[in-house]
Amino acid sequence: MARSKIATLIAACLMWTTAATPSVSQVSDDVVRIGVLNDMSGPYADITGRSSLIAVQMAVEDFGGSVLGRKIEVISADHQNKPDVGSAIVRRWYDEGGVDIVVGLGASSVALAVRAYAREKGRLDIATSSGTSDLTGTACSPTGFHWMHDTYALAKTLATAAVRNGGTSWFFVTADYSFGHVLERDAARFVEAAGGTVVGRVRAPINSSDFSSFLLQAQASGARIIGLANGGNDTINAIKTAREFGIVGGRGNQSLASLLLMITDVHALGLDAAQGMLLSEGFYWDQSDETRGFATRFFARRNLMPNMMNAADYSATMHYLKAVQAAGTDEPRAVAAAMRSLPINDATLRNGRIRSDGRVERDMYLFRVKKPGESRGPWDLYEQVATVPFADAFRPLSEGGCPTAAASRQ
Repeated sequence: MARSKIATLIAACLMWTTAATPSVSQVSDDVVRIGVLNDMSGPYADITGRSSLIAVQMAVEDFGGSVLGRKIEVISADHQNKPDVGSAIVRRWYDEGGVDIVVGLGASSVALAVRAYAREKGRLDIATSSGTSDLTGTACSPTGFHWMHDTYALAKTLATAAVRNGGTSWFFVTADYSFGHVLERDAARFVEAAGGTVVGRVRAPINSSDFSSFLLQAQASGARIIGLANGGNDTINAIKTAREFGIVGGRGNQSLASLLLMITDVHALGLDAAQGMLLSEGFYWDQSDETRGFATRFFARRNLMPNMMNAADYSATMHYLKAVQAAGTDEPRAVAAAMRSLPINDATLRNGRIRSDGRVERDMYLFRVKKPGESRGPWDLYEQVATVPFADAFRPLSEGGCPTAAASRQ
């Protein structure tokens, strides 16, 4: 072979090696490490906890278990719904544990504490189970994302529909921490915007075992709607107590409106207790062949159908890994840019996008809980009443107060 041809071949090989090497060498610690931080033992453990971990693990497996030639690891921890505990875990993960991204977060107070530290350090976080709309408002971050519901969308979708159906006066039973306060605030705004009134409110400690005194105050108010601005076991206990006391369906013509009620909650309550309730979610397992396939595989591991938070865990993890692959690195800002540029397509969400404030653009759905005679099986629990397009469900970008958002993407 002529020397010129050999030289050309060697140069080509060197160029190929040089071009191929960075995509591997740009992975920090030679591992892409995902931290799942949620309530693993408290009032939200049934709706997040182990279910969130399984959903993230499923996404990693479906992606192939590695990215850019490097292994993907998943670790998890319980923040106990305490901001100081959650913040300490994330500091250790980011600073010493080689964690590239934190997914989940749960309690809004924890999510806000984690977001503050992640933003300071320029690290990635995805809130998949946190509700406060402040995460894409004053607490937004160039490397932070909010994947599923928020208090604005839940409140607007449900409160507007309830007032239009005759629920013109409201009394709130509110979880006494960040999420509950913001959820009540947003719901009250939309009740009044739709022509209704708020006649009163009471704050209940998180993980309350006895809701009788709070619900008796709501009953005495005479409000047509008792709005539950809480979640998890607190919501389940409040609904059970209201049924036991005959508050719902009694002479007072009062109804419950749960601002955060999910399929796992409805299944735990049973249709006798939950029938007829309106609720807003961003995912239902029986919406398409893709969602049914995902749910069937999830059920085989968890013996529960996935709720919207679990769907978000899967979707967010899958999209993050696609972004790492596209960026050729796990460097946070490069990955964040790729996440914003790529469409979101997976088994739970089709053709989603990420807005400049970190909000995932997705539709929400209004469901009615079926009556016992309407259900065809243990998890056939919802009738879809309406699809609420993203632009109608979520807060406009111009109203959020996110300092890093580009106003042009409204």
